[in-house]
Amino acid sequence: MGQKKIPESTIPRLVVYLREITALANMNIRTISSAELGERVNLSDVQVRKDLGYFGQFGVSGSGYDTTELKAALEKILGKNKTWNVAVVGVGHLGSALLAYPGFKKHGLNLLIAFDSDTKKIGKSMSGVAIQSTDEMPKAIKDKKISIGVVAVPAERAQEVADKLVSAGIKCILNFAPASLNVPEDIKVKDVDLSRELETLSYFLVNKK
Repeated sequence: MGQKKIPESTIPRLVVYLREITALANMNIRTISSAELGERVNLSDVQVRKDLGYFGQFGVSGSGYDTTELKAALEKILGKNKTWNVAVVGVGHLGSALLAYPGFKKHGLNLLIAFDSDTKKIGKSMSGVAIQSTDEMPKAIKDKKISIGVVAVPAERAQEVADKLVSAGIKCILNFAPASLNVPEDIKVKDVDLSRELETLSYFLVNKK
């Protein structure tokens, strides 16, 4: 597996496969074919087999995939069999909503700490998560063994925050700020621009036939 170059577009599809397989396993459905799985997620059976093929041989020809076995394999591939500590930087409307979201833990994400520069928020807690000063980020991130940093600050502060996360040893950043981050090559950044996504949908509304 280490010798293969995995297309980045494959990983989000693995997450979708895992959700479907988990639902099927919970319904005591023991097997599913690549065609059936593809139909459930609006992909071709060829794409399903290709994506899974990057990580080994799954399923038996003519019998399909064992849902329990495939679920366990996908969880291992995606690191779902581990717990990852997360920090949110920026406790505005978006950051507060992230802190209040209860769904992270069931996916192995432990939101441990938040940071903000507003002295009115520092020292308080929100949804059970302590808010510390952004000046304390380097030490707190190392002490809490944070693996993932979430950037939820205005665009003009995003690079500064990213720099602090990187200097503290963070290797994965989820960026909600509408700004491109300049980080070293070994740092993985996932951009989530809500405004851009909504604008994309508005295009389809305007051009709907």
